Amino acid sequence: MALEDSLRALREFDVNDIDFDNIGSWPGGVKAALCVVLLLVVVVGGYYYHIEDLQLQLGRIEAEESKLKQDFEKKAFEAANLEAYKQQLAEMEESFGALISQLPSDTEVPGLLEDITNRGLMNGLDINSINLQPEQAKEFYVELPIAITATGSYHDLGAFISGMAGLPRIVTLHDFSINSRSADSNALSLSITAKTYRYKDGEG
Repeated sequence: MALEDSLRALREFDVNDIDFDNIGSWPGGVKAALCVVLLLVVVVGGYYYHIEDLQLQLGRIEAEESKLKQDFEKKAFEAANLEAYKQQLAEMEESFGALISQLPSDTEVPGLLEDITNRGLMNGLDINSINLQPEQAKEFYVELPIAITATGSYHDLGAFISGMAGLPRIVTLHDFSINSRSADSNALSLSITAKTYRYKDGEG
């Protein structure tokens, strides 16, 4: 009978008679319905608030997962090619050592100047001057410029320049200048800068 009374009270209830200052006087069915609505609002609001927070957390975890996968793939590739890397590193160290051995030390520079002079004389040139220029320090090495002036025929000059590549030390040629002071092709004047290099080897 209580259920029938509640239903009858709901049917006879007039919304205009609601007294918000005295909720206790509302019919039991209305109060029950109000409680159900409030419960639904709290549950739905809490659910969506919690879900939104979980979605943000899921997004962060997925982004982290993607980064970890990329790191894993990179490290797996490096691990699979570790032996090849070691072999390549050994070859690079060997090549680097070979290059370093071609860079003269301070004590070898006089011998290099003598080699350049001999190379010019072997090719029929008259070496007018060979002058060391101020060193130029770079990040990993030091340049040693050498100013060379010589006189000879066109073919002798060409043979001398070509022969510089056969020196046991690394020497590069820069700033070519060939002048003729007369109609004699055997009296061409060559001015050139040869640069050799010295490894800094921990210098400041």
